[in-house]
Amino acid sequence: MTLPDLDRLALLVVDVQRGFDDAGYWGRRNNPACESNIASLLGSWRAAQRPVIFARHDSAEPGSPLRAGQPGNDFKPIITGIPDLLLSKTVNSCFHATPDLDAWLRTRQLDGVVICGITTNHCCETTARVGGNLGYRVLFALDATHTFDRRGPDGQTVPADLLAHVTATNLDEEFATVVRTGDLLD
Repeated sequence: MTLPDLDRLALLVVDVQRGFDDAGYWGRRNNPACESNIASLLGSWRAAQRPVIFARHDSAEPGSPLRAGQPGNDFKPIITGIPDLLLSKTVNSCFHATPDLDAWLRTRQLDGVVICGITTNHCCETTARVGGNLGYRVLFALDATHTFDRRGPDGQTVPADLLAHVTATNLDEEFATVVRTGDLLD
């Protein structure tokens, strides 16, 4: 696989927040290596002095573990240092956050983003779709994301691993290029 110039891509770390550790609220998750892969990407991007963006979901729902001002809204301990940009959002896409991610990338003449974070099939996938539609080069680091089992409208539970596989299938060669963490490390 031939990758684009990684120096032209910002690392976008999506919603790596403590509230996602609440298994009683979210259920069973997949990919226990997610956080260590995110830490590896973060270290690599910082060592290469590439731009790093953190996104935080500030839920407006009263019962959400991700509510602003609550401990679950805080970043997990692997999210260290000061980002080049900190996004706050209440919806799935980081391109609908404050400040304006699209304007920030264009001002810096960046070609796109490498997406990692939580959850694979919600905020990460939605951000990849919108970024692709805006014309950005999007690399989706699948093994640096995780998601949770979900109950479908038919009442059946769809396993997290299957949801991640379907997300990768939907995104690859359409909205993004699906990659693994190892593909991106110098």
